[in-house]
Amino acid sequence: MSNQERARELVSAAHRLAGEFAQGAARRDTRRELPHAEIEALARHGILVARVPREFGGIDLSIAALSDIYVALGKADPNIAQAIQPHACGVEKIRLYGSLEQKRRYFALLLEGAMITNASAEKGGATVGEIRVLLSRQASAGGWRLDGDKHYCTGSLFASHFYSLVLRDDGGRSIALLPREREGVSVIDDWDGMGQRTTASGTVRFDGVRIADDEHMPLPQSGTVRTHEGAFAQVLHAAIDVGIALAAFEDAARYGRERARPVPEAGVARAGDDPYVQQAVGEMAMLAHGAQALLERAARSLDAVLPAALAGDAAEEELGRVSIAVAEAKMAANDAALRVSEMLYRVGGASATSRSLNLDRHWRNARTHTTHDPVAYKAKAVGDYYLNGKLPPITSKI
Repeated sequence: MSNQERARELVSAAHRLAGEFAQGAARRDTRRELPHAEIEALARHGILVARVPREFGGIDLSIAALSDIYVALGKADPNIAQAIQPHACGVEKIRLYGSLEQKRRYFALLLEGAMITNASAEKGGATVGEIRVLLSRQASAGGWRLDGDKHYCTGSLFASHFYSLVLRDDGGRSIALLPREREGVSVIDDWDGMGQRTTASGTVRFDGVRIADDEHMPLPQSGTVRTHEGAFAQVLHAAIDVGIALAAFEDAARYGRERARPVPEAGVARAGDDPYVQQAVGEMAMLAHGAQALLERAARSLDAVLPAALAGDAAEEELGRVSIAVAEAKMAANDAALRVSEMLYRVGGASATSRSLNLDRHWRNARTHTTHDPVAYKAKAVGDYYLNGKLPPITSKI
């Protein structure tokens, strides 16, 4: 089977699984049932290793195809899409920062079924993103010691391994990669967000965890080296938001066709003939499909620069322009997810607020997920670029 055929088969399998996952999404949200079986199905069908390079046994799926998968999963159940998003980012980090031996080892683990998710965010500190979890050299015992707590560790209860952004005791930064079962690692199921309830975004505690010399990847100083890493992460976030918008739009249109009642003032027999219901659904279609189109544009632009980016040869201007395209897509997806999931009630009215329907999960998921990375800073960066030709800051947030 050719690589193209393998890629098409992977995307097809993802869409088929998404259709199955959608059936239980409302129930899982209501009962907070973690989607262990669904995550295992994604792993079994190769979705979690979609971006493993060909030279290491993978198919190196394009960003456009991967974002299509994330839209489908986000539409079916954005909890599942978000639960595996950090894993995809971890694969990309290994591609960017891993040594040849680390790539061989960790890509082999992935192909064997490992899930390497993040343990990076922290609570407290002077600013968002401050890192205090410490990787300290152990001169007497050899290797390193990892200590501290990480919070909002998405997918942590599904993980076999973690990658963790840490501060070294020499002042540098690294990504530590370690198995979940290592002594001193604790995973706490304490995520209680109003939305994205089943992403397993708990706390990961490191208490004197042993880290070998080859189990961390040193990083460049923050804000000094422009890569495609931030744009990649943001494309997947945007894809999840687009999926939420599409799900809310389709639920609204279905409710308008099948269940909604017209108001007396409309003078029509069917809600679908009410001009204001039609206007609402039309606006929702524009928002959802417009965001989807901008996402596809951004993903294609990222694919175009990817070979040079992975080789370390991409120009600053190229990478910056891609980040701007991705920021535009994320802004549109953010707006679409929030507005469409709220506008649903213009179509459904009071009866659509029934807890048995659980249609409010779309807005709760959108509002929770869109707290990632403030879009105001994306809009500012986009405006500065088009007005003044200034490249966006080097950050994973834009």
